[in-house]
Amino acid sequence: MNVDTVTIFEKAPVPKAVLKNAVPAMAAMLMVLIYNLADTFFIAQTHNDILVAAVSLTTPVFLLFMAVGNIFGIGGTSVISRSLGGGRTEYAKKVCSFCMWGCVAAGIVISTSFLVFMEQILTVIGASADTWEASKTYLTIVSLGGPFVLLSNCYSNILRAEGQSNRAMAGQILGNLINVVLDPVMILGFNWGIAGAAAATVIGNMVGAGYYFCYFLRGQSTLSIHIRDFSLKDRICSGVLAIGVPASLRSLMMSVSQIIVNAQMAAYGDMALAGMGVAMKVTMMTGMVCIGFGQGVQPLLGYCVGARLWGRFQGIMRFSILFSLGLSAAMTGLCYLLRDSIIQIFLTEPASFDYATSFTGILLTTSFLFGIFYVLTNALQAMGAAVQALIINLSRQGIIYIPALFLLQAALEARGLAWAQPVADLLSTALVVLLYWWTSRTLMTAANGPKFLIPSFSFK
Repeated sequence: MNVDTVTIFEKAPVPKAVLKNAVPAMAAMLMVLIYNLADTFFIAQTHNDILVAAVSLTTPVFLLFMAVGNIFGIGGTSVISRSLGGGRTEYAKKVCSFCMWGCVAAGIVISTSFLVFMEQILTVIGASADTWEASKTYLTIVSLGGPFVLLSNCYSNILRAEGQSNRAMAGQILGNLINVVLDPVMILGFNWGIAGAAAATVIGNMVGAGYYFCYFLRGQSTLSIHIRDFSLKDRICSGVLAIGVPASLRSLMMSVSQIIVNAQMAAYGDMALAGMGVAMKVTMMTGMVCIGFGQGVQPLLGYCVGARLWGRFQGIMRFSILFSLGLSAAMTGLCYLLRDSIIQIFLTEPASFDYATSFTGILLTTSFLFGIFYVLTNALQAMGAAVQALIINLSRQGIIYIPALFLLQAALEARGLAWAQPVADLLSTALVVLLYWWTSRTLMTAANGPKFLIPSFSFK
């Protein structure tokens, strides 16, 4: 870690340190959002809402690749940032190499499994006779690029652990920009339809992964992806997985829950399915920005834990909570005001538009809480609180959300499937507040400091 990075992590005013790390992360997540929306947007230009429904069906399956990439990316970031804060540079290099080769192995296994069990997967996600072939085409092409999806998502996180937020953002933006540029060319220009969307996604992730490879191979990093530094000793594997698995469960459970939503919503027709898919994308605008902010703050917090800078940790938390709350509230208001205009971009059928408008209004009722939720979740990960992170990431999209889907659907039918998310948001936010309070009090008691890390009012 270079001198300028140490200065930012340890000595820069808290607002400057937070924004210097969080703004690139938010920009990168905005680009992820744009490329997610681009697939649906250009597919929508075919004026075939059946293809929009197919994209909605396959997106949560594609998210499984991103979830596994996050196991190594978020877990590696937590371990590396604490190691660098404690002066253990060689250990951090070994962790980085483990993440590289872990992604390669996992990507090959998952891609092969998807291709072998494609028919069964399509049945589980609720593909209808109309959406079957389009969904199969998309998933087959995306599966071929699985390892690159894992690597791109992994290292967009890990570079932030050594203070390289701008480079992490550049790789992510480059890959996503390639995707966005290729979408209209392949979907409309070549008339490849949904196959073009899948091909653009794979190429974009290959370019993003290639950017990170070049960064390491040019010797610009204090970390390493070389096979000679790969190791499973000294709790490297368990350390990464202990944080990475709970963290990735957020994406994994989101994927599983969306598959369940799609399967349940399919009972109300393909137009209801298309409407729900677009409504989720509108809400995603707030969610992705807040996820980026939380990811940007995590390395700062992890460094403070490793270096035992408890006062600075408090200042960062105070500023981050206030800033993220304002950010998520502003984004929620903007999405609500523009919801009809946004939905019209993606859907042409009156039935699917009506569904999307209704579902969007429901999903936005609690999205103002996203900022607090993601900051506190990333704080738990930064503190190495594996069990607490596991509880949170199992709860919001799993233990709380999935039962709510079935209970509210029984009471309110299709609208009940939409209301399940606000219920899960409220309960999971209350849970993460309690877990953060308990965890920080325990950590500070062990460190002979304050009883718990209530964010201070000082931003020094």
